[in-house]
Amino acid sequence: MRFLHTSDWHLGRSFHRVGMLGAQAEFIGHLVTTVRERAVDAVVVSGDVYDRAVPPLAAVELFDDALHRLAGLGVPTVMISGNHDSARRLGVGAGLMGRAGIHLRTEPSACGTPVVLSDRHGDVAFYGLPYLEPGLVKDEFGVEKAGHEAVLAAAMDRARADLAARPPGTRSVVLAHAFVTGGEPSDSERDITVGGVAAVPAGVFDGVDYVALGHLHGCQTLTERVRYSGSPLPYSFSEAGHRKTMWLVDLAADGAVTAERVDCPVPRPLARIRGTLEDLLADPALTRHEAAWVEATLTDPVRPADPMARLTERFPHTLSLVFDPERTAEDPQASYARRLAGRDDRQIAEDFVSHVRGTGPDARERDVLRDAFDAVRADDAVREVAR
Repeated sequence: MRFLHTSDWHLGRSFHRVGMLGAQAEFIGHLVTTVRERAVDAVVVSGDVYDRAVPPLAAVELFDDALHRLAGLGVPTVMISGNHDSARRLGVGAGLMGRAGIHLRTEPSACGTPVVLSDRHGDVAFYGLPYLEPGLVKDEFGVEKAGHEAVLAAAMDRARADLAARPPGTRSVVLAHAFVTGGEPSDSERDITVGGVAAVPAGVFDGVDYVALGHLHGCQTLTERVRYSGSPLPYSFSEAGHRKTMWLVDLAADGAVTAERVDCPVPRPLARIRGTLEDLLADPALTRHEAAWVEATLTDPVRPADPMARLTERFPHTLSLVFDPERTAEDPQASYARRLAGRDDRQIAEDFVSHVRGTGPDARERDVLRDAFDAVRADDAVREVAR
């Protein structure tokens, strides 16, 4: 069976101040063309279909168009909700859409109920594991302590139990939206850290033929059977080095996997440039970036006058301007943002305790801080669904 693995469409999202709906529509057209021209048997979409729980109307219309075009080809589509989606909203009409070959899997309780597709070699069971917010689903899965690894392991136990009851030789594909150990993040993914831990080991998914992951925006191979497709479009300048693709996966009769990267359309290249303003305006080596979306980091010791206006004369698509004067870390004028770079909310809170008290939090206090941040994130998820 040949299927196309994609994820993280983020319909409705902008790139800085540039609307991406036109580029997203171009990607959908490319997806449909690839399905038709490469004789694809199924499409899997591993979450973050939308960029937020309540997407704009234009994004919903584009999603509707995508579903109609895929259904029109007669090619089944299996899709899960991600951490940016409202699972309940995305799942509205799932029963009816399933009759048209569009299979939405947004309910945690259905993790062990696959979409079963067939080819000349037999059945392939597609198990959809939507994004599982630990604090909200731990009771569903009967785990004592909320955590990504615990709830995903319990969900996979359901999938494996169902698979074991099926005829021998049934092949299996799991769709999941998670941060798996070994994956390389970028700046455009929403943090899903719980209890100070975001990543789950790839071994959680043992026992199936292929794992189609979503959440991280870079296309990457963790093992031959566990892969991220990445987002089809860039959503931060940290993705400047990404090659945006989908995985075209062939699943053999014995479950062997062969995967090929299929390039996605590039609306405009990304470039990150760094130096003093005068150097950036004069350097002939930067000519190749004049048509790109640009993030410019200025290292001038004193902020120059009208930097954006001057930069856009040479680089008209400059979208981001960062000031990072070349100073030592001990310099009292070093920026606050620079001191916080790479630190999560919990670490920053612990540093604040150390600053005001002169000593860091003890183990009990760290547990209190961790539980508070986890509770806030779970509450945010509930509020998004209720809006």
